[in-house]
Amino acid sequence: MLYLKYALSLSLAFLGAHLALWLHLPIPWLLGPLFVTALLKINHAPIECHSAARSIGLSIIGLTLGLYFTPEMLRLIAINGLALLIGLLFALLLGGIGAVILQRWGKVDFKTAWFASAIGGANEMSHLAEHYQAQVDKVASAHTLRVLVVVVIVPFFYQFMGWHGFDGNTIDRNMEIDWLGFVLLAILSYLASRIFMHYQLPNPWTFGALLIAIFFTAQNIHLSAIPDPIVHLGQVLLGWSLGNKFKAGFFKTAPHFLSIVALSNLSALILTGLVAYVLMRWTDIPLPTLGLGLAPGGVAEMTITANVLQLGVPIVTAFHVVRMVGVLGTVGYLYRFFEKKIGR
Repeated sequence: MLYLKYALSLSLAFLGAHLALWLHLPIPWLLGPLFVTALLKINHAPIECHSAARSIGLSIIGLTLGLYFTPEMLRLIAINGLALLIGLLFALLLGGIGAVILQRWGKVDFKTAWFASAIGGANEMSHLAEHYQAQVDKVASAHTLRVLVVVVIVPFFYQFMGWHGFDGNTIDRNMEIDWLGFVLLAILSYLASRIFMHYQLPNPWTFGALLIAIFFTAQNIHLSAIPDPIVHLGQVLLGWSLGNKFKAGFFKTAPHFLSIVALSNLSALILTGLVAYVLMRWTDIPLPTLGLGLAPGGVAEMTITANVLQLGVPIVTAFHVVRMVGVLGTVGYLYRFFEKKIGR
């Protein structure tokens, strides 16, 4: 009976994807399932998402992104190393500003505001919130809403501006599909992800697959491109799992807090645009690519947007990987530092 519910839910997610295609929505294979699943969940529909869906989706996206990292593109990323560092510092700044806003107007304690505002993965931030005895439910809901706000606004804004497919950082990729090579990539990415999980490293399903694909691509070893139906499946699974996070009555839970979270993230997007414009003045990276690289969304969602719109996928991926590693590596230490300052 449970697997019948999964099958029905996945069918509805695919229906949402095709509806989004028909409506010409941006990123239809991601946003369609997200909207349909979230709408049904909030309205008490008896649907559910299997826990493996997000893991599979993230692995597919990781493999897809890794195939962009040719030797030429790695050199381009190295040239823009300072911009990547600025992106990390900007993410930490956004988290700090958001924490001040949530503590002052969201009516929560500092530790909850800090981990709810940090631009990191929802699972990792919720785990840290639990470790430091913050309000985990509010931290988790804040990150869920943050991803929703960014994932919805950014693609629609880019569609409105007509920003797609004109990134100057063009690269030649081998698009030949070899099913035996694809199966080998899938097996190796699974093993790498299991190693990441064993050592409790962040975002194992994305980074494990990403590193495997980068390892071969950087050496000009081509096993296989990722077939388009598989790429679409990965996006549907991610949209399905994101929409499943919206439980019945989600927006009725601490509505004042969630309203402040939404306003804080809207302000962060405006600030992101300004910083991207400034960075564009002294780098060779186009404004749309910088916008996606600096946007306070999730790794998977922003890189999917870059991939679909053909806007500097490796650079956007590099921005988000550096940000995730940097934020996860420092957010706990920074919290303890600022907590002492506030205590004094």
